[in-house]
Amino acid sequence: MNFPSKLIEDAVTAFSQLPGVGKKTALRLVLHMLQEPVEISEQFADAIVDMRKKIKFCAHCHNVSDDTICSICSGSGRDKTTVCVVESIRDIMAIENTNQYKGLYHVLGGVISPIEGVSPKDLNIDTFIQRIPKEGIKEIIMALSPTIEGDTTIFYLSRQLKDQDVKITTLARGISFGGELEYADEMTLGRSIMTRRLYDNDINKSQG
Repeated sequence: MNFPSKLIEDAVTAFSQLPGVGKKTALRLVLHMLQEPVEISEQFADAIVDMRKKIKFCAHCHNVSDDTICSICSGSGRDKTTVCVVESIRDIMAIENTNQYKGLYHVLGGVISPIEGVSPKDLNIDTFIQRIPKEGIKEIIMALSPTIEGDTTIFYLSRQLKDQDVKITTLARGISFGGELEYADEMTLGRSIMTRRLYDNDINKSQG
């Protein structure tokens, strides 16, 4: 792709580093911004820089936050005895959009995947285990994507929690196996949260 300006080429290269953005899309974005007032580009750049420099991760659940503790953990209307374990921040956003869940969250930052070289020590598991007795958690919802890696992570966590007096539930299988949680439609995801099942029952059925 030939560019009439090295500055435009550099801007296109920067945009094309974003996931799902090819060179043609990046060029279209750059040319659009070139036609806008310079103040628009400055606001855009300032917003990105501020986000990258000032964003924090919640000290309790590892969700993104403007403060040390995120708005969900500090919210007065949340059920403090229930924690929904998710793989990523995007999963929190997906579940919150259903308006069906009012408990807390814990972001693992991934799932156990030996093939990808991801082990339990690479995830936010230690802080999760420490939260259970410290915060008086009564129920843990394992809201991980229904994949082999997700199921492996749920099994590992359940083994770590076997001595804890806590109920472990999983999402109802309204979400197809092998699918990603963040791509489930809001109605299906909401129903899966509301009709969650005891994880121990799932184990017993598989062994029976």
